Amino acid sequence: MRAYNFCAGPAALPEAVLQQAQAELVNYHGKGLSVMEMSHRSADYVAIAEQAEQDLRDLLAIPSNYKVLFLQGGASQQFAMIPMNLLRGKSSADYVNTGMWSDKAIKEAKKFCQVNVVASDESNHFRAVPAFESWQLNSDAAYLHYTPNETIHGVQYDFIPEVDVPLVADFSSIILAEPLDVSKFGLIYAGAQKNIGPAGLVVVIVREDLLGDVLKGTPTMLDYKIHADNASMYNTPSTYAWYLSGLVFKWLKAEGGLSAMAEVNRRKAAKLYAAIDASEFYANPVAKPNRSMMNVPFTLANPALDKVFLKEAEANGLLNLAGHRSVGGMRASIYNAVPEAAVDTLVSFMTDFAKRHG
Repeated sequence: MRAYNFCAGPAALPEAVLQQAQAELVNYHGKGLSVMEMSHRSADYVAIAEQAEQDLRDLLAIPSNYKVLFLQGGASQQFAMIPMNLLRGKSSADYVNTGMWSDKAIKEAKKFCQVNVVASDESNHFRAVPAFESWQLNSDAAYLHYTPNETIHGVQYDFIPEVDVPLVADFSSIILAEPLDVSKFGLIYAGAQKNIGPAGLVVVIVREDLLGDVLKGTPTMLDYKIHADNASMYNTPSTYAWYLSGLVFKWLKAEGGLSAMAEVNRRKAAKLYAAIDASEFYANPVAKPNRSMMNVPFTLANPALDKVFLKEAEANGLLNLAGHRSVGGMRASIYNAVPEAAVDTLVSFMTDFAKRHG
């Protein structure tokens, strides 16, 4: 019996996807070889890649004037690629700081341009999203970058910023959790290892008019247009991660698409937050309008019980509930592939644990 995996990333994959991948591992569709052994330029693999892109386009209703790229280097490499590709002759960019990942993006961008931090919740220990009315936007910025969902602190935006410059967003831990209007963005990027597929892949969705004007000296492999012009196959891509991501996209469509997935995700999050709020034993520090639907951090009233909680949780088949090393406590990441039954089981365990140790 499989355990329930609440890891923030690499995260749970749908069991149906794992079973299909297992069945196809040694002999893909009677071809006599594994997808891992295929040439990325073979007709069979190109068909896999093209279908994966089309399914992602269908799920997100991606407009035709956007390129979809399946790249390597994870979301962290995008922290550099974005200013390299999107400054386009300008010397500054706007960033919002709502947690560790946006802070990392800011630090990397400072190597290439002047960074204007338009708003930050750092002084509040990243517990809320600063009100949009308080942002100090720069009208001459090349773009505005923000992180819609901060995986570590469990902070999620309850709005999409409306600005006059290209909007850039790190959707790593929230993409495909609910419908999204891609047309509001200049560029979206997401590390695959949370809601898309296995680690080793990053998906970039970029508006075509933003391609082709890179900083002088930008390496070929860090130029979005090179990848767009070569269908993400300028070099050998992460073929198996791309294939598995395609299986996840098919699974999402079979589950009813993103509207249906959003309903399940909201129910899961509501159940877990309700259990936390109803107890004096557990607490969540995030402002309620900005509580993450995907990453739920919580603390115990007595931190001395943390290790006991984790040990008992694991014994009950509830894995990877430790909070990030930088903040401590607990964190349940309840991505698409984490079934509602997992949250029900976690809530039941938490209630019982509080009764026995409270």
